[in-house]
Amino acid sequence: MANSSTALSVKPQPSITHVIFDMDGLLLDTEKFYTEVQEIILARFNKTFDWGLKARMMGKKAIEAARIFVEETGISESLSAEDFLVEREEMLRSLFPTSDLMPGASRLIRHLHAKGIPMALATGSHKRHFELKTQRHGELFSLMHHFVLGDDPEVKQGKPSPDVFLAAARRFEGASVDPKKILAFEDAPSGVLAAKNAGMHVVMVPDPRLDSSYHADADQVLSSLLDFNPSFWGLPPFEN
Repeated sequence: MANSSTALSVKPQPSITHVIFDMDGLLLDTEKFYTEVQEIILARFNKTFDWGLKARMMGKKAIEAARIFVEETGISESLSAEDFLVEREEMLRSLFPTSDLMPGASRLIRHLHAKGIPMALATGSHKRHFELKTQRHGELFSLMHHFVLGDDPEVKQGKPSPDVFLAAARRFEGASVDPKKILAFEDAPSGVLAAKNAGMHVVMVPDPRLDSSYHADADQVLSSLLDFNPSFWGLPPFEN
């Protein structure tokens, strides 16, 4: 696992003016719920859920991830992607409202807001899931300028397509922001690629179980948002 002083593959430009966050697994500890539910479903077929499969599903639109799940586990004859989503949905609905914040998420969002750095959210989560996941954290998420969700009409394709990040860049107050001035935060390999495909700088905060081969595309890899140093990117430093 790379640490907070990981060397950058490109020298960062000290001209970051805006920040875009992913949500699941980065700001909210929701990825564990998907893992738990998927393990329960696979157990019925005497199969196990591994992190290689998890990595390929993370950050994608629900139906895309579902197709990967049923095909790669070999259960597509018994369970369609659509039926898998219906079954998973029932279990997740009771888990999402218990979502906790990831370490450092509140500190970073409140700091950037206090310093006048505009922030947006770019997530593959659909509106109904977003509302369940954030219901305990409404005040914190209200500090964001806007949200772009997975069922937004402008998001034609899920990550690693850049659609969600480009839509988020277009909606900041005033005018579309140059992607080179945006720092994106992601935990998922497909999300890192989506932000890079949008022309943005990317800080990756991966799950420690994710194979380090997935780190290569990020500009910086941290073990936690607590390790983020804003001044490294030309953003106002933390005060303590």
